[in-house]
Amino acid sequence: MGIIGVVLVFVLGGFIPFLFPIGIAVFFLFMGWLCIEVYFLFAHGGKILGERISPDKLSNGDENELFIQLHNIYKLPAHLSIIDEIPHQFQRRDIQWESDIAPGEEQTLLYKLRPTKRGEYDFGAVNIFCSILLRLVQRRFRYDNGKILPVYPSFLQMQKYELAAFSNFLEERGIKKQRRIGNTFEFEQIKEYVQGDDPRTINWKATARRNTLMVNQYQEEKSQPVYAIIDKGRLMKMPFNGLSLLDYAINASLVILNIALKKDDKAGLITFSNKMSTALMAEKKSGQLFKIQEALYNQLTRYKETNFELLSLFVNRRIKRRSLLLLFTNFESLHSLERQLPYFRSLARRHVIVVIFFKNTAIKDLLRKDPESIEEIYIQTVAEKFSFEKELMARKLNQNKVYTILTTPEDLTIDTINKYLELKARGVV
Repeated sequence: MGIIGVVLVFVLGGFIPFLFPIGIAVFFLFMGWLCIEVYFLFAHGGKILGERISPDKLSNGDENELFIQLHNIYKLPAHLSIIDEIPHQFQRRDIQWESDIAPGEEQTLLYKLRPTKRGEYDFGAVNIFCSILLRLVQRRFRYDNGKILPVYPSFLQMQKYELAAFSNFLEERGIKKQRRIGNTFEFEQIKEYVQGDDPRTINWKATARRNTLMVNQYQEEKSQPVYAIIDKGRLMKMPFNGLSLLDYAINASLVILNIALKKDDKAGLITFSNKMSTALMAEKKSGQLFKIQEALYNQLTRYKETNFELLSLFVNRRIKRRSLLLLFTNFESLHSLERQLPYFRSLARRHVIVVIFFKNTAIKDLLRKDPESIEEIYIQTVAEKFSFEKELMARKLNQNKVYTILTTPEDLTIDTINKYLELKARGVV
């Protein structure tokens, strides 16, 4: 019986005299039980230990796992209400739990957070409200696990695709196996034929000597410069699933440059908008990936109008060796693309350039619906025009000897990896 029951008995005792002594007895019983709970909660040496376990940094755009560890030091079972003070950027009020915990028991609670912006995230305290027996009293334990965690470009994606690109699980991740074409491969060794080897590489002289099929093994030509070039202009501000197109480009750049380094190519990074921002020249030194990660983390987004002429002048002046340029950008219209074609042609004369831009996903959703009115028919007609214009942009770039990737934000990383592996297999780079 709670405090409301005790009060109710006293009130009724004013009208029904024989209930008044019962009310007195119930009151003292209630107060006695209350004192027992207060004693065991506060004066008996027991407590609830709590701690947040988190990584040193969070991965942008991914579900990051965090844990709350609990330990019941009381000699009685306890009921807990746990509230974690997560950073305001998440705008969530559901990081709380109710849990029953036995004496001496340890529990671990798992939750996930998906940040959508790079930067520092300030975590507060872990609050635990403990009650025992009839739960008449709560004791609060506050563990100030205050910690500032940086949110970096998606290193979880980087690890996932690195594993896929160098294992037998390419197709499960959407990465296509590329058959080697062309002759930009260096001889490595002669080895015994195994199923799957290209019959065209059979070494007949070695086969005759060993009396078993032997093949020449080749390795890809190494140390090719690969640059991720990120447009930080106004059109890259468009959002998709919580992230801007710019952050999708940043995440994809980290993944592809890591794979390039693992394949013994040189990796570099360039960012720009109305002026040049970051210029990390292509290297394959041991600390290059760390430099790339830090440079991507520190990108400040001004979203000015993009100056492709400045980019063309910078690349042609600073990058002397023929390189693969992966340019992440976007265009409003065919006309806006045509104004930039001279600069793309200038880059394509000395380098292999891949222009990576985005489909309009909102238009894609519109085209799936069956129109039910003249207004909806009109909207779909306009949407089809914009969708077709994106395809025209890709054709126009191809006609000017510029490779293209027209993709959606969620397929950006996979499509970029596939294009890189394709160009490597064809001997283009």
